[in-house]
Amino acid sequence: MRLRLAATLFALPLLASACAVPSSGPAAPAGAPLVIATWPFGKVGNDVAMRYLIEDSTALDAVEAGVREVESLGPDGSVGLAGRPNAAGYVQLDACIMDGPAHRAGSVAGLEGIVHPITAARRVMEKTKHVMLVGEGARWFALEQGLETVDVSGHAAQKEAWRSRDTDGGEPADANEGHDTIAVLALDKFGDLAGACSTSGAGRKLPGRVGDSPILGSGLYVDNEVGAAGATGLGEDIMRHCGTYLIVELMRQGLHPQAACEEAIHRIAARDPLGYQIDACFVALDRQGRFGAAASNQTFPFAVAWPGTSEVRKVPAVTPRSAGSSR
Repeated sequence: MRLRLAATLFALPLLASACAVPSSGPAAPAGAPLVIATWPFGKVGNDVAMRYLIEDSTALDAVEAGVREVESLGPDGSVGLAGRPNAAGYVQLDACIMDGPAHRAGSVAGLEGIVHPITAARRVMEKTKHVMLVGEGARWFALEQGLETVDVSGHAAQKEAWRSRDTDGGEPADANEGHDTIAVLALDKFGDLAGACSTSGAGRKLPGRVGDSPILGSGLYVDNEVGAAGATGLGEDIMRHCGTYLIVELMRQGLHPQAACEEAIHRIAARDPLGYQIDACFVALDRQGRFGAAASNQTFPFAVAWPGTSEVRKVPAVTPRSAGSSR
C-alpha cells in the first residue's frame, strides 16, 4: 500500500506536466535554439539573441547581447538609463546574469551611470571572485573594466536635496509607479542554458532600493540540468518567495514550464496576504526546448523566438484555485 501511494505521489508532477497547455501557438522544433523574454519589448532582445544562437554562439553570449539591445533602446522606460528615476530624481540600475554550464552568476545593484549594467554583471561573474557588487563599488568596478558611462556629477546635488528634504523618511506617495523588467532566457544548440535580467526598478523608489531583478532565485535562476526562469512585476512581491528558484525546482519534479509557472503563482498567492493580487509574472524554459509563462493578476504578453519564428504571445492571468484545493 505504501509503495502504491508513493508511486501515485511521484506521478503527480508528471500528470500535471501532461495536462499543461502552453500559450496558444506552435511549439519550438525539437533541438532548435530557443529564446524567451518578458514583455513585447523583449522581442527586440530576442531577435538579437537569436542571431547569436544561429551563428553558433553560446546561450550566455546571446542573452547578454539581447539584454544590451533593450538597455540601449529603453523601449518601455523601465530598462537602462532611459528607465524610471528614483524618488531623488536619478536612475539606479539592477541586473544579473547566470550561466548554466558552470552554474556561474554575476549581479549588480544600485548602479549609476553605466550604459550596460548587464555587461557589468557579466564582468563581476568572470573577472572577480564575487557574485554581487552594489552602489558606488559597482560603478567603480564597471569604470575599471572600461564600460561605457554617462556623466553622473549632477547626482550629488540630487542626493543632497533628497537627504535634506523635510520629510519623515518614508516612501513617496507615488513610489512603485512602473516597474517592468527585461528577462531573457536562452537554450543554445549545444543544449546549454543561460539567463539575463535588467531593470531600472520601481519608479520613484527610495534611493538604494533593490528589487528582485539582481537577486538570484528571485528575478532569475538557471540550472543547466533542468531549465531556467525569469521574473517581472513588483520586486517585493517576487523576492519574498524566491519565485524563479521555485519554478526551476518544479520543473525538476517533471512539470512542463507552463505548469511550473502557474503552480508558482498558486503557491505564492496561497501564502501572500494579497493573494492573486500580487504583481508577479514569470517566463520559463527547460532543456527540452519547452516554454511557458504565467501572471498573477493580468494578461501577460511575452516574446518567444526560434529559427524562422519571432513573435509576441499572451497568457491570461492564472485562474485562482478555490480555497482548500491543491495540485
